[in-house]
Amino acid sequence: MPDRRAVVTGLGVASAAGTGAQEFWETLIAGEKRLAANAIFDPAGFPCHAAGQIENLSARKVVPKSYRKATKVMARDIEVAVVAADLAFKDAEIATKADGEMSIEAGRLGCNVGAGLICCELDELGQAAKTSVTDGKFDMKTWGDTGMTNLTPLWLLKYLPNMLSCHVTIIHGAEGPSNCITCGATSGILSIAEAARWVARGAADVVIAGGAEAKLTPLGVLRQSLLERLSSDSNDTPESACKPFDAAHSGTVMGEGGGLMIIEDADRAKQRGAKVYAEIAGFGAACDPNGINVTEPNCGSLDLAVSKAIADAGITADDIDLIVAQGTGVPGEDRCEAAAWEKVFGDNLPNVPAMAVTGTTGTMFAGQSGVTMVAGALALQHQSVAPTVNFTTPDEGCRLSLSGEARKCDINYVVVGAFSVGGQSAACVLKRCEA
Repeated sequence: MPDRRAVVTGLGVASAAGTGAQEFWETLIAGEKRLAANAIFDPAGFPCHAAGQIENLSARKVVPKSYRKATKVMARDIEVAVVAADLAFKDAEIATKADGEMSIEAGRLGCNVGAGLICCELDELGQAAKTSVTDGKFDMKTWGDTGMTNLTPLWLLKYLPNMLSCHVTIIHGAEGPSNCITCGATSGILSIAEAARWVARGAADVVIAGGAEAKLTPLGVLRQSLLERLSSDSNDTPESACKPFDAAHSGTVMGEGGGLMIIEDADRAKQRGAKVYAEIAGFGAACDPNGINVTEPNCGSLDLAVSKAIADAGITADDIDLIVAQGTGVPGEDRCEAAAWEKVFGDNLPNVPAMAVTGTTGTMFAGQSGVTMVAGALALQHQSVAPTVNFTTPDEGCRLSLSGEARKCDINYVVVGAFSVGGQSAACVLKRCEA
């Protein structure tokens, strides 16, 4: 039996640019600046005070009453995933266990949510660690003997990476294939691509997939500060702190966010009259072991991943109508990424419209490419290219066709690319289609 086609029938997103596909797209296309001073914790003492924050985030508002107690053991990244999942299922008009009655067989519904590694809150871990200090120094033996006992017994259940998929599957009654991928900013694309392959080979009929993460904690900001990745020259104007591919880029801004898609068998989608945003047409992944040295700019052989995705879609680079780039705003990373795109598109690169969302959302780590995949699908639906916020003058050597203004375009194929500081890269081609 030939592979089945996998299409996107639902979108769920939560980010600084908005919660829900409509608000998210309206913010992007209007070029609104949504970065702001960090209101989650006091950033004094850190070099960067800007952040991309989700407003009014609450998983409690969207889970069934019978599940609300479980929100007590949901870290913020779990809440992001749970909210995005609820939005995606509602957008696709697929009833799940959360609705009381399922419109799909539980065993044919899968889940694959990309996540970050354990991102803990200092107020919990710090208090336990404090009890392990002996003579002014942290003592590992004391930590093992008594320190860890000061953590709540359910502490690990808040922070394990697979908890995002775990809660989503329980809430929605998904009993099909389930997975969790932890590969930094590439996690969303990798999860969506794997989900599309489950559908293509008949392992599932519907899969919810993407990525989510919320690293806006003191420990998360400290790590990025030590890596010198954060913008530190725009604390008085936080809305302008992240400038992807711009000559004035000086670093990234940490954001929280998640983007999940409903990936569905095309025949099933057609039979039920579903709205179809795009077809998952091609996928590619690559890595560069040099990326393990996180102090050196690297984009994980992104050019190879993009080339593989385009070839997998059965097209050439000349057929691509829109590039959704990552654009962290870190000068060395932007330059590596711009060079990677040029390796694929060559002299035609300036003729292919491009966009990046980080000037609006900040860098969302494991949530990054899930959100950019949602942006690519919405660009296909609206046949428009969103402005790249805070981009005015291209950095030297950057030939990506970015603009600070919205553009109407005839878009049939979109390629979305992502890379992680650890050296992974991934790309996915979305194709305009109807079920």
